[in-house]
Amino acid sequence: FDYQELLHNSTFCLVPRGRRLGSFRFLESLQAACIPVLLSNGWELPFSDVIQWNQAVIEGDERLLLQVPSTVRAVGNERVLALRQRTQMLWEAYFSSVDKIVLTTLEIIKDRVFSHISRNKYMWNSLPGGLLVLPEYSTHLAHFPFYYLGLGVSPGQEFTAVIHAVSPLVSQSQPIMKLLQVVSKSKYCSQIIILWNNEKPPPNRSKWPPMPVPLTVTDGRRKTTSRFLPHVAIETEAVLSLDEDTVLLTSEVNFAFLVWRSFPERIVGYPPRSHFWDPLKRAWGYTSKWTNDYSIVLTGAAFYHRYYHYLFSHFLPQSLRTLVDRTSNCEDILMNFLVSAVTHLPPVKVAQRKQYKELPSPQV
Repeated sequence: FDYQELLHNSTFCLVPRGRRLGSFRFLESLQAACIPVLLSNGWELPFSDVIQWNQAVIEGDERLLLQVPSTVRAVGNERVLALRQRTQMLWEAYFSSVDKIVLTTLEIIKDRVFSHISRNKYMWNSLPGGLLVLPEYSTHLAHFPFYYLGLGVSPGQEFTAVIHAVSPLVSQSQPIMKLLQVVSKSKYCSQIIILWNNEKPPPNRSKWPPMPVPLTVTDGRRKTTSRFLPHVAIETEAVLSLDEDTVLLTSEVNFAFLVWRSFPERIVGYPPRSHFWDPLKRAWGYTSKWTNDYSIVLTGAAFYHRYYHYLFSHFLPQSLRTLVDRTSNCEDILMNFLVSAVTHLPPVKVAQRKQYKELPSPQV
């Protein structure tokens, strides 16, 4: 028989003690989504001070082996599913690589040292896992987009628009002027921030049109990644990221925001793209062709939770952000990959309203 195939097709896996109390069979079982049945009295499971192992394993008594079959048969189907799902979550979050094992160890130590800004057990035992919940951002569950459903709460009813401006302001008819009017008319808009990334200094406030919401112009330092900095001025949970030449209707802004409130952990927006593997070039490709499939929603017109700004700036490797700034491109691809890596969920594309030009009725 094939051991790996047998392992992956099994519901329960016996994990007896090895040369010591522990056994490498334990990690094998987690990886295969096979519920570990521990037969090693006195074994302290890894990271047990933060991981609730009773939600992923069944502890047997190695002195009562004949009771094991009746013990596992008594586990109902719903609990079997929950246990197997938890094995996968724990494997992926903390044990799937040496790097994750080491990082988990260091983060647990950090939580012990800085107990006033530490993660609670709910964070360690719920998706996306403790390593992706940075306590420096917050220690309150309701401040993260992953926990709304579990807590039974909804995200806020307002958003902050962040417009990435790279062109000098030379005319009142530029696209950004119309965009400001469209966004500011949304009843859900709390404020607008213009991220000025042009070499010339930003115009005075008098050059910008009057609006019913506060307008702030901030220096983007001429870095592409600055659009995803955790700006202190952003007070709402929802962020609407916009390019200066985006064309939208106020009704489309409102619709996308309401959709985002149903999927606050995802990117929700308008312009879709797809990435694919090109077997001829043996490389990844990127296309903007209109198809029925998409894997990316560009951040030129998209909503997402402000926590992703913090993850983008403090979790992603510096080398990736440096590459984006050097090429002045692909920051939206990087943000999409970050959110999907955290949530294991795709973005949500919303459709723009088709705009038809009405023909005059024929004269009789």
